[in-house]
Amino acid sequence: MAALAGMEEEAEAPSAELDAEAAGLDDPDEPPPPLELDDLAVGSDENAELLNGSSMYFEKGGGIPVDPVVTNLSEDLGDMRDLDFKEPLRSNGSNGRLLSLSPSLSGGGGSMQMFDSGGEDAGSCRKRKNRVLLPLEVGTKLTCRWRDDKYHPVTIIERKKVNDEYHYYVHYSEFNRRLDEWVKLDQLNLDATEADAVEKVEDKGLKMTRHQKRKIDETHVEEGHEDFDAASLREHEEITKVKNIGKIELGRYEIDTWYFSPFPPEYSDCNKLFFCEFCLAFVKRKEQLQRHMRKCDLKHPPGDEIYRNGSLSMFEVDGRKNKVYSQNLCYLAKLFLDHKTLYYDVDLFLFYILCECDDRGCHMVGYFSKEKHSEEGYNLACILTLPPYQRKGYGKFLIAFSYELSKKETKVGTPERPLSDLGLLSYRGYWTRVLLDILKKHRGNVSIKELTDMTAIRSEDVINTLQQLELIQYRKGQYVICADPKLLDRHLKAAGRSGLEVDPSKLIWTPYKEQEDGSLMKTYSSKKAAHKASGV
Repeated sequence: MAALAGMEEEAEAPSAELDAEAAGLDDPDEPPPPLELDDLAVGSDENAELLNGSSMYFEKGGGIPVDPVVTNLSEDLGDMRDLDFKEPLRSNGSNGRLLSLSPSLSGGGGSMQMFDSGGEDAGSCRKRKNRVLLPLEVGTKLTCRWRDDKYHPVTIIERKKVNDEYHYYVHYSEFNRRLDEWVKLDQLNLDATEADAVEKVEDKGLKMTRHQKRKIDETHVEEGHEDFDAASLREHEEITKVKNIGKIELGRYEIDTWYFSPFPPEYSDCNKLFFCEFCLAFVKRKEQLQRHMRKCDLKHPPGDEIYRNGSLSMFEVDGRKNKVYSQNLCYLAKLFLDHKTLYYDVDLFLFYILCECDDRGCHMVGYFSKEKHSEEGYNLACILTLPPYQRKGYGKFLIAFSYELSKKETKVGTPERPLSDLGLLSYRGYWTRVLLDILKKHRGNVSIKELTDMTAIRSEDVINTLQQLELIQYRKGQYVICADPKLLDRHLKAAGRSGLEVDPSKLIWTPYKEQEDGSLMKTYSSKKAAHKASGV
């Protein structure tokens, strides 16, 4: 309708006082016959006003409406005064659509294409040239109105029908997958669609087929997921491409989820889950949560409190002793972690839960987990700060706490790979601040090994961090650190604040030691290998 509303108002229409012969009718009292396809022609603006006013369908004999198709009239029709019809048009009522015919149907000159401004009722079809057929196919690329009220390029990942209306799950090309969401048709710009089968390679001016694109994908792995080969990455994204849970309620916060999490099948159709913030039990309805809270006697995570400083507490939870809590924590964490393996057998792990404490109890703000026995020397497996508590320094605190545990164990540690994008940024910031702070205060020469012993940071991480800061060079078979005070100050300023500090004197903890039982250790090793082979 918008394309037609701009035609010039001064285009004169036939007068109402014209006689039947001038109007092209045999008898003005008789209803007009159905419009035949062969009756259409392109000529003067004599009947242009017939398009103006009530919504209409072009009809062929028998009163069957022509299938409507969405198109852009502004490019093809030009001035509507160039249209001429030998028979008046028949109105279909008030369904809000105004249609014209394509050249193949009109049999005349010009470029006339079908247009439908109505929506989903237009029927199912695929896009050809500048035509879009509804419902939109999976893989269609177009633009979508985001929360900033601007249009951004998206790809349709999935679709579903809700109350006779299609909803589309879209991925924003400019953003991380955590921002993928379900949208309605009115948020999509149908004028900006492009075929998924062939994409333009802008820098070369060539076209790329799906097969060629697949070859490029196999050599390109998203930043932060370098430890995944292309086939594993595609398999992972296919399984987790659509978020199964839209929101959660945890304590006093309602939180939008970021990624797919493999909850039990009975929760797969639940858009929102309600969590008990103390035992992490989850239910589908608010009423169920309220009944549970009246019975739940926990006011803090199960396990031992190993650190308290002011209102902050840290609890150590053994996955073997508190299996249900640990499994629920993994389900919850997977909603905010993308490329991470979920271990259903939590016996192998220890979980460290960071809480804010008040008179109502200890409320979880984040956590990290670590293996009880890591052959690779990992001191952290997963780390998460819940979205409502991010940008408050808790992530830096959790990283620093994991290294304090490594110091207590007299071991060198490093996080398990691959790191998430946010995790990688946090670790690089932590390593930068710790190492530069030592270099700034240290007098005399210092070696990589000495830096490792002082910080419990693995030597490879020390070297990579200093190389990125251009503070280390390789000369005569050894690494030499070049620490100019002004350069250190500049890097420290760029690294930002250190966040919440860990006070080692407040840590009361004994390193975990399994029984000296060879058969038990063998069982742990076999479980770990099996889960690495079958994890989600």
